[in-house]
Amino acid sequence: MTSALITPDLVAVDLVATDRDDATRQLIDLLVAAGRVTDADAFHADVRAREAQMATGMPGGIGLPHARSAYVTVPSLAVAKVPAGVDFGAPDGPATLIFLIAAPSAGDADHLQILAALARRLVHESFRTALHDAPDAGTVADIIIREVVPS
Repeated sequence: MTSALITPDLVAVDLVATDRDDATRQLIDLLVAAGRVTDADAFHADVRAREAQMATGMPGGIGLPHARSAYVTVPSLAVAKVPAGVDFGAPDGPATLIFLIAAPSAGDADHLQILAALARRLVHESFRTALHDAPDAGTVADIIIREVVPS
């Protein structure tokens, strides 16, 4: 298992989801398949509990669900491009890009560092457009590694 924040197997391109819970669950399934989350249901409960505190939708069509959890083995980022959009509570409408940040429960600094770095890039329309225009999962992962992951 790699310790890279994101790899192509953590990216879902053209995700179809009925709502934010469904979209989040599909991303969690990618994390489980990659060995980064040990219990999908328990981690999903942690993400939903965090989402209940405050909606994680951001302007620009972004959903940013995140949680620290005992069921996360390594800091990870799972990403979905959702052409039809899913409501994450943003003031300007549905999210077409979803970024699920999964951090181990002892990973306060990791979680906040990932969240801050991602938020700094997401305010730039050029970054969001590059992700939307990326033809495949590998390209999405490469863009995020280049633009978000500290070197």
